[in-house]
Order: sequence, then C-alpha cells, then structure tokens
Amino acid sequence: MTQPTPETGWRRPVPGQEATVPVPAAAGGGPISHAIFRLARLHRMVAGQHLRRIGLHAGQELVMMCLWEHGAQRQTDLVRRVDSDAATMTRTVRRLEQAGFVRRRPSLTDKRASLIEPTAAGHALRREVEQSWSRLEDLAAGNLSADERTAALRALARLERTLVQAARRSSCADKERACRDGDTGPADGRT
Repeated sequence: MTQPTPETGWRRPVPGQEATVPVPAAAGGGPISHAIFRLARLHRMVAGQHLRRIGLHAGQELVMMCLWEHGAQRQTDLVRRVDSDAATMTRTVRRLEQAGFVRRRPSLTDKRASLIEPTAAGHALRREVEQSWSRLEDLAAGNLSADERTAALRALARLERTLVQAARRSSCADKERACRDGDTGPADGRT
C-alpha cells in the first residue's frame, strides 16, 4: 500500500514494501500492474547485463532455448513458441545470424520455407545461458523459501492466465468490431 504525498502527487510505499520507483498517483488504481511493470523492467535489465557477457541481448536467449529444445524451425514457429511478433523475430534472428549463433537452411519439406538452426557457436552458448538463468533466478528469488517460491509461481501463473484470457477476449472483440464496421483486412485479401 502507498500513502499520498501531496507536494509531489506521487505515492510513497508503506514501510516494508519499498518500491524501487515511486508509484505515481495515477497508477494508484493499478498497484499490481505497476509492480509487474517495475519487476519486468528490472528483470530484463539484470538479465541483459548477464547475457551481454556471453554475446547475447535479452530475449535472444529465449530463441536459442527454443532451438536447443526443439531443433531447427521455421521462423513462424519460433514466433509462436516464443510468443513474439514477426517483426521482432525477424530482427532477432538476423542479429543472431550476424553474431554467428544461428544459420538458415532450406526446408526439405517446404521449398518456400527456410529453417533456423543453431550453429556450433550457438550450441556452445547453451551452458553459459543456463548458468546465466540460474544466477538470475538466485538474484530474483534467492531470499524466498521453497514455499514462497511455490506461492510466487502459482500467483504469477494465475496472473498470466487471466491476462491471456483478457487478451483473447479483446482480440475477438476487435475482430467482431472490424467485421461490423466493414473492415475486411488488407486489400489483397490477406489477414
């Protein structure tokens, strides 16, 4: 909980719940959302610091993990598995390719597609990525008991499910609204 600070319009955290960033009064109606934003930003920053030491940027390790786990894949499959978008994945794969961690090869089953696969240098990163993630886990949750870790994972999974459902409902509502308004998508018929 936070207390208003009249002179600044910001809220100060209650002792024992100090935030690294003051919570603006306008975010008072969404303290959990603001906490998620702050936590995600800090987690990405610390992850980025660890990953830079091994030549990766935050987010690239997720693509590498997917390739290590599932083998060579089409870029569209990576988009789905990493829950990304096509433009971001294109940039990520291009950067990984330029760094020498992945390469493209033609698909044997679909002549129009190419597969993204790790190179020897990309495979060599696996142990370092795993160690970086272990260190990150220790930094983020090292002072939590086993029960607190379990409770945190449950709460995060529940929040994620709720947001996934909200995103689906919003997407369906957007599609219904577009159809009602006569928007049928791009002129070439693609959606």
